[in-house]
Amino acid sequence: MLIVLKYGGNAMTAGAEDPVLDEIAALAQAGISVVLVHGGGPQIDAALRAQGIPEERVEGLRVTSAAARDIVEAVLCGSVNKDLVRGLLTRGARAFGISGQDGALLEVRRMQIAGHDLGYVGEPAKVDAVLLRGLLGLGLLPVIAPMGIERREGVALNLNADTVAGAIAAALRADAYVVLTNVAGVRRDRDDPATVIPRLTIAEAQNFLVDGTFSDGMRPKMRAAIEAVAGGAQRAVIGAAARDGIAGALAGAGTELVRL
Repeated sequence: MLIVLKYGGNAMTAGAEDPVLDEIAALAQAGISVVLVHGGGPQIDAALRAQGIPEERVEGLRVTSAAARDIVEAVLCGSVNKDLVRGLLTRGARAFGISGQDGALLEVRRMQIAGHDLGYVGEPAKVDAVLLRGLLGLGLLPVIAPMGIERREGVALNLNADTVAGAIAAALRADAYVVLTNVAGVRRDRDDPATVIPRLTIAEAQNFLVDGTFSDGMRPKMRAAIEAVAGGAQRAVIGAAARDGIAGALAGAGTELVRL
């Protein structure tokens, strides 16, 4: 079994005593292949505030100046990624920290959305699935920071972690794409926890994107889940890290996206 897991920065609140890392290590030790793509939004926000750089988002995506890009890269690749690698290594998993830049894992292009220039922001154009399968075949657990290089210009670009994880899940044709965040699934009403949608088809999710039901940070999450399932992943699940964890998400907690 192959699981691509996106672990959001908003969900990383447990520090060293992180039950999600316990679950990931246990899965790896049980012979289940796991690829972990992580975010780092709150950590990046704090670093940008410390430097007096204002935050700006368009449809949940961070607008990234050159100065902000350098901070994003330092936080994602140099801090969050290595914290996760250390946490998994101490739990017995052979974690291998990389970014989308390393080995040209991700071919990326600059991204615009809704007519807005997002600055140094990219999106995956191609995933080197052979490289990832090679790492998995060596018994390694890839821990991926969502940064990439636009090779023609040779510049580093910030990538949305959901977008990266969805593209990887599609390229690997994962058995499951699991998104762990700080909310217990996708809601019809973002302010009402009782409106979590247990199951969505691709067509239903696309309609909700169009009519505005999904807003802010949920939009890139749903676009990524749609890409993952439409591109070959068997299923996608969005669930709460603290409440459900990986096992709960796989067992049906949260919101599941399927083809039909």
